[in-house]
Amino acid sequence: MIDMTVLGLLGLLALFVLLALRMPVALSMLGVGFIGTVIANTSKYVDVGMAAEQAWARGLKIAYSNLAGETFEAASNFNLLVIPMFVLMGNLAGVSGMSQDLFNAAYRWMGHMRGGLASATIAACAGFAALSGSSLASAVTMGRVALPEMKRYNYADSLATGSVAAGGTLGFLIPPSGGMIIYAVLTEQSIGRLFMAGVFPGIILTLLFIGAIYLVVTRNPEAGPQGDRSNRADRMASLARAAPILGVVLVTIGGMYTGFFTPVEASSVGAFLTLLVALARRSLSLGTARTVILQTMNATATVFLIIIGAFVFIPFMSLTELPADLVTLLTSLPIGDVGVLLVIILAYMFLGMFLESMAMLVLTIPVVIPIAIGLDWDLIWFGIIIVIVLEMGMISPPVGINVFIVKSIAPDVPMNTIFRGIWPFWFAMAAMIGLLILFPQIALFLPQTIVGG
Repeated sequence: MIDMTVLGLLGLLALFVLLALRMPVALSMLGVGFIGTVIANTSKYVDVGMAAEQAWARGLKIAYSNLAGETFEAASNFNLLVIPMFVLMGNLAGVSGMSQDLFNAAYRWMGHMRGGLASATIAACAGFAALSGSSLASAVTMGRVALPEMKRYNYADSLATGSVAAGGTLGFLIPPSGGMIIYAVLTEQSIGRLFMAGVFPGIILTLLFIGAIYLVVTRNPEAGPQGDRSNRADRMASLARAAPILGVVLVTIGGMYTGFFTPVEASSVGAFLTLLVALARRSLSLGTARTVILQTMNATATVFLIIIGAFVFIPFMSLTELPADLVTLLTSLPIGDVGVLLVIILAYMFLGMFLESMAMLVLTIPVVIPIAIGLDWDLIWFGIIIVIVLEMGMISPPVGINVFIVKSIAPDVPMNTIFRGIWPFWFAMAAMIGLLILFPQIALFLPQTIVGG
């Protein structure tokens, strides 16, 4: 007889070993989930007196049935259409020059302040996040636009690269967020409610990032020199140039929040409007169209494979009863609900030093969600906290993926300089988590007001 809790721990250990060996996270979860399901069911049938060979055949049949069923469920989930549509929207926005227009508008209005270029980068990243839903796309796109400008104005490398790396993480929080979509699917929550819950935290975190820049340049004025002051005509012209991207965001996200569109419809409308803008600007050639399509297909296939892997791994975790044992353990500790939440946040911070955010999300959901349900937490509010902690992992050493993205754009800047520049933003994220714990309505006000519940 195999102890199910031990089997669950061995499964997690095997998973981390495979990840350490650079096995793709989706294939690692598929392999561990499939083999673990076979072993768990074989042990169950042996325990009731079935012959070992028959029990193994029965366990294998159940595992294959689970693999086929979960793959079909993930591939045919209508709500997951938002993933390719929002990815397509972000890619079209990148090739059409909308990202450059967004940065220029932010710079015209904020560039004259000390550290204004860095603040404009944060504001532009927030705007682009409302189109792409991807932290990597935000970091790459805005990094290519903003870093040369900040270098031209002699910004400190740490502030310049840190603002791009941190600003890119806003794509994981500000709707339409890919991370929120995955969380909603795995926890069976409403994508629309999660998107609404991310609006105020996204705005506040953007302001906290700008505040962090202000503190940096106040302490060291040479880190962020003042830029040129634009006149009123230039400011209004930059807004007019950025009007298409603002219009797309207003129609898609606004239409979704008012109930005019479902999230799936909003994503399709947004992709179509962005395509019209790209065609009107004549920025889509056969070559760029091919690049956009291939990038969208690649990103979509990667996300779907991760979801399929999670759908196979999560039932295995349920079979082992490890999540239930962790719920019992944590709820029995004399630290209260807030203490348990802080333990979970610290665990995420630790894992964020070694795991990519999407991988960490799908790996930990089977474990932490039963704890959240057991403590009667609101899963929408909890999801926003998880997303922000995952953002922190994107810039945490030694694996912060956004830092490596920025390094690829600015190869002459040492890694330790980039990591030194992210800390003000990392502490701003920690402050945002503190605000959410103290004032849950920051996340819950919109979904409760608009949708109810």
